[in-house]
Amino acid sequence: MNALRAAGKAVVSLVAEASATVVGHVLFSPVTVEPSPGSCLGVGLAPLAVRPALQRRGIGARLVDSGLEASRRAGFGFVVVLGEPRYYQRFGFQRALTEGLRNEYGVDEECMVLELQPGALIGASGVVRYGPEFAAVAAG
Repeated sequence: MNALRAAGKAVVSLVAEASATVVGHVLFSPVTVEPSPGSCLGVGLAPLAVRPALQRRGIGARLVDSGLEASRRAGFGFVVVLGEPRYYQRFGFQRALTEGLRNEYGVDEECMVLELQPGALIGASGVVRYGPEFAAVAAG
């Protein structure tokens, strides 16, 4: 996450606290679609983390909802996520392949997309790519 922040690519970063202790965090960073769908800007949701002892209490859901709204207000057209379909479908995410979007990691059902601005995904197709700084987050 530090590499994303240092590069100015942590466009939405939210923290949940309880008793002055960080209990959860979500980050959104820019993604591209190659070939580009035009001027539509998208973000990737990752990572999302909640302290294990506090999971299943709605903290993650509140972070995702708040992050999606902040991304919408910031003018992003869509959000992609690589994650558990049953979890992310509750927020409106759908399989990205149904929108013609693939991903650089080669996963299928776990790659999902949510349109934040109506029509943002019209004509979009290609490979979703996270910024090179994301590799450091994905690695550890």
